[in-house]
Amino acid sequence: MSPRVDTPAARSAPSARIRRFSRAERWVHRSTAVLMGVCVVTAACLYIPQLAELVGRRALVVTLHEWSGLLLPLPVLAGLASRAFRVDLTHLNRWGPHDRVWLRSAVRRLPGRRPAAKFNAGQKLYAAWITGATLVMLGTGLMMWFTHLTPLMWRTSATFVHDWLALTIGIVLAGHIGMALGDPEARKGLRTGSVSREWAEREHPLWRP
Repeated sequence: MSPRVDTPAARSAPSARIRRFSRAERWVHRSTAVLMGVCVVTAACLYIPQLAELVGRRALVVTLHEWSGLLLPLPVLAGLASRAFRVDLTHLNRWGPHDRVWLRSAVRRLPGRRPAAKFNAGQKLYAAWITGATLVMLGTGLMMWFTHLTPLMWRTSATFVHDWLALTIGIVLAGHIGMALGDPEARKGLRTGSVSREWAEREHPLWRP
């Protein structure tokens, strides 16, 4: 007589899912993504002549760009009210020996599993870089917006940094989105808050939810 395959263990094994992100964390990510998207799109419309001619209404585009940039830190600040979000920020800021191994394996494209806790070294590096870049963009943007508050030399330097850093952010964001498109389960985790246990054990073997 063949064994039954509808036991609780057998039923749950293929579809076992574990909690990865809370509702507040998903809200922070989506809100930040929307504001960042508006910043990038409006910046492109301001700096690429073909898009500027196609869209027109430059004053409206400038206003959208300024206010989306000004509001960009707010989702993260609001997210600090969530304990789960604060805990994950701690994970993102905590580096260990396994992160160096992960980075070395990624740079050298070594085969095999790369050790990672809840967030891998690439995600930690991206989070740190985009946070710093956002703060620099906010500071330089304010100097460009409120022209009467700073000397001309400061505003000229701020414009140079703002423009070139914006281009860098666009490239890095494109890479970030490309990585996400290549990992459907990671996207599902951000959409629903849970991931499969098999994915977690494969991509984040040191994570203990």
